[in-house]
Parts: sequence; C-alpha cells; structure tokens
Amino acid sequence: MATMQEKVAEILSEHALECKLLVTAGCVLAVSVFGLRWRKRQKILSRMEEERKRREDSVRLVRTAVAEYHRKNPGLDSGAILELTLLELTEKLKDGSLSPESVLYSYIEKALEVNKDVNCVTLFLPDFEEQLNRLRDNSVKGPLYGVPVSIKEHVGYQGHPSTCGLVQYIDVLEKEDSVIVSVLKKQGAIVFAKTNVPQSLICYECSNPIYGHTLNPHNKAKGASGSSGGEGALIGGRGSIVGIGTDIGGSIRLPASFCGISGFKPTPNRLSMFGVRHCVDGFTAVPFCIGPMARDVDSLILTMKALWCDELFQLDPYIPPMYFNEKTFSSTAPLRIGYYTEDGFFQTNPGMKRVLLEAKQLLEEAGHQLIPFKPPRVDDMFQIFLKALVSDGGRTLADKFDNNFVDPNLEETLFLYKMSGVMKKFLAFVLRPVFPRISRSLNSMCGARSVKDHWADQIEIEEYRAEFISEWRKLNLDAIVCPMLGPAYNHGYPGRLLAPLSCTMLYNITQFPAGVIPFGSVTNEDEKKLKSYRGYNNDPWDKLYKKAVEGGVGLPLSVQCVSLPYQDEICLRLMKELETLSSRHHKR
Repeated sequence: MATMQEKVAEILSEHALECKLLVTAGCVLAVSVFGLRWRKRQKILSRMEEERKRREDSVRLVRTAVAEYHRKNPGLDSGAILELTLLELTEKLKDGSLSPESVLYSYIEKALEVNKDVNCVTLFLPDFEEQLNRLRDNSVKGPLYGVPVSIKEHVGYQGHPSTCGLVQYIDVLEKEDSVIVSVLKKQGAIVFAKTNVPQSLICYECSNPIYGHTLNPHNKAKGASGSSGGEGALIGGRGSIVGIGTDIGGSIRLPASFCGISGFKPTPNRLSMFGVRHCVDGFTAVPFCIGPMARDVDSLILTMKALWCDELFQLDPYIPPMYFNEKTFSSTAPLRIGYYTEDGFFQTNPGMKRVLLEAKQLLEEAGHQLIPFKPPRVDDMFQIFLKALVSDGGRTLADKFDNNFVDPNLEETLFLYKMSGVMKKFLAFVLRPVFPRISRSLNSMCGARSVKDHWADQIEIEEYRAEFISEWRKLNLDAIVCPMLGPAYNHGYPGRLLAPLSCTMLYNITQFPAGVIPFGSVTNEDEKKLKSYRGYNNDPWDKLYKKAVEGGVGLPLSVQCVSLPYQDEICLRLMKELETLSSRHHKR
C-alpha cells in the first residue's frame, strides 16, 4: 500500500514539475511578447521625439536668424511688408524697393508667432539662406522672385521626410525636390516651411501623433480642417502669403474655408504630383490634385501663371503643356452660371445657404445669368467615392497604421477600415430601417470584392462623370457657384463626419477645377436658425454636424466656384469677380 502511495506521489510530483515548467515558459513567453511590444513602443516614441526635436531645432535656427537680421537692420518695418498683397509685394521685390531678405525674415518672424499660437508648421527649412544666395546669383527675376512660400508636409523636399504624420516615413528622406518645389524655385520663390497634416492625410481634422494638433487661427476652440490644415492655418494667421496644398476630397478647399482664405484645386494633371507622397498607394480612381492657397484670388492667379511654365512641362512630360489662357480669364462677356443651395444628400446650414444666395444676387446684379442647377444623384456619387477609396476593404490605409500610435481623431475611421466586410454588411442591414443613409455608406465601405466588381466601379465613375457633364450641357453653363462646407468645426468632429464632404467630393469625382473664396461670416441670426437645423434625415450625422458647427458667430464662410475640366481660367475668373463683388457688398 505504501509503495502504491509513493508511486502516486512520485507521478504527481513529476506532473507538478511539468506544470511549473509550463507556467514558467508561459510567463517567460508573455514577458518576452510584452517586452518586444514595449521595446517597439519605445522605439516609436524615440523616433517621434527625435523628429519633434528636429522641428524645435529648426525653430531655434530661424529665430536666431531673425534676431540677427533685426540687429543688423533695426529699421525694418515688418508690419508694412506683411500688409502688402502678393501683387504689391512682387512689384516691390522686382523694382528693388524691397529685398528678398527683408520679406523672408518678416514672414519667418510672423510664422514663428502663428506657429506658437496654433501649431501649424512641421519644419522651418534650414536652407533658406542658400536659396537667398541663389537668388542673388541669378540675374533673371521670375514672377515669384523673392516670395516666401510654404508647402504641405507631404510635398517632397530634398533631404527631408514626407511623413504624412506616420512614423515609418520619418527616416525616408527625399532624394530630390518634388517637381512643384523645383518649379517654385525656378520661378524665384523661397520655400521656407513645411506645414502640418492629419495622420495618413485621410481626415479633415489636422492632427497627428508626431506634430500634434493644428488649431484654427480665428478661434482656437475650432479646427483648421484638412488635410492641408497647416497651410490653411499659417496663411489664415498671415504667417505665409501663399502656400501649396493637395486635394483628393476637399483637402485644399476645406481648410481654406475654415481658415478664411482662398484655395484652388485645378483640373487634375495640370500640375505635377511627381515627388508628392500619396495617402493611399495605388489609388487612382479619384486623382490627387495639387494647388495653391493664399489670402486672395489675385495671389492664386499669379501663382498658377507662374507654375504653368516651361520648367513644369519639361520636368513632368505627363503634364499637358497648357499655359495660362489670358484671353479666357480676361473676358468680360456675361457668364451662364448654374447655382444650387442644396445637393440633396447633406443639407447646408443657414449661414452657408445665406451667403450662397447673396453671391447669386450679386452675380445677377453684375449682369450674369444665374440658372438653377441640380447635381445628379449626389447620394450615388458619395457611395461611388467610398467604394473607390476603400475598394480593398480599407486594408491599404489600415496597414499604414501598423507600428504607429493612432491619432484619436482617426480611431473611429480606422475601426471601420479594420472591420470585416461581413460585419459591415450586418451592421448595414441592422441600420437600414432607421438610418438608411448610414446603412448605404457602410455597405459601400465593405470593399475587398472581385477584380470584376472593381472594374465595374470604375465604369460607374465614368458613367457618373458623363451624366454630370450631360446635365451641364443641357443648360449650356459656363460655371457653377455652390455651397462650401463651413464654418469651422469644434474639435473632434471631422473623424466622425464624412457625409458633409459631399459638397467637395463631387468635384473630385468629376475632375472639375474648383476653388473657394471667403464670403462673409456667421451672424447671430445664422446661429439662432441653426438651433432648428435637422438636416434631411435628422440622423446621427445630421445631429453631429449641428454640434460641430455650433458657436461659429464671426467665423468665415465661403462659396465654391466650379468650371469644366481644362477651363480653370473660367473658374478663376468667377472667383475673382465674386471676391470683388463681396468686397464691395460687405463695405456697404
């Protein structure tokens, strides 16, 4: 009996030893996994901290340079320089009454002030003095001679990364300037700063874990929008006179509207995207565009004239050699202008509707013919855009966030990207009876279908463009004036509100040139009427939108101008006329 008990005890002892070994191995494995994750996390934090330090070093460098310039030039009137329009500034630079140095240091000084206030600059480019020296050595004065220009963070600049707010790109230094930067320099501009963007660019809240959150220069409780939000905030705060942004769903026009400046998205492929990092690799169904942002329309026009040049066409042979059409732009013939206050998918707020109708009235008084226009099937257009953007189920975008800290403004969007198609379809089915608009959009984001389905989506885009142009031709229109999203949102809403972008996405899908200009501001009466806003559906999107724009009294509002592809000069002409009419109207 004792022998049996001893054997049982021995077996139990052996099993206990095995259990201890297994537990120990499990603990070691868990600690190893945790340790690896901790090390990876620390490495990401370390790289982010190094990049922030690089930014701070650039701030110290330019601050010292500005102080030294002021010491040597105590009579510099920076305030007077900053008040000049771009047209006035270029004239004074060319005739020698102002030096490029005085202008550059005046703008750097103001940019330092604006950046401290709203966090819009990711880097002050350290080679500004080399650029100045090249200007001195060049006897030819281009149309942008001595003009300080800022650029969006993902626009390639030699020796510096284009991160898109993502850690994996911090160490990827550009081997050469992007085409747009090369052309700017050739035309005499001094590129002095890179500006902030949302993480991955696919959001219109300008925030990322590396460089932080950009605030609105008119009200810090509001956002600057995106993805060219850093540009919008810097120019809106008067820390830059002209900048370069990009646009795939409204990314030039939205921050221009929120920050009270002008912005222009040209016809795709009239300016080169070569050397500009894309937000979704391989996404070509809706073209990414690059264009100028500035305080006024004259600045946009001058910049476009400067960019459409031999240098551009030589550096990028895929750009059609089309120079600025002065005859079309300068025409005084009355225009047939379509207009609408509602697109049938997302209802405009009271302030937006009011300024659009004011613009219509002023254009009619100026002799133009205004014709009601209804954009076809905007709900379908919105779904087409979503299907194109996440045709892979959102995996390409989601993968960019691996080994990254995710910005809080993108957490809900990323959750949707990572959600399985089956789950999205289930949620869409559940929501269909109560929130049909949200249900349909979820269905459009399922993605990851067959190649045949993807090709069918491409055909759907082409058919929609043809239908839109057909409606345009029926009315024999020259241009359209229509609502622009605004005023600026309270923080935290853009990542949850994709639907209001129907007003800008429409002209990315159709590939039409489009621009925005400031047109008045939110009044107390607008704010009062907003309280009864219900949208078309009174669904969660409508309710969120109402909260997003609350408290906007005094903030800028804008209108949007549109023309047919390769008729960019008509769009710019309409923008200029509206700007002039608005200026006169608001001085009454």
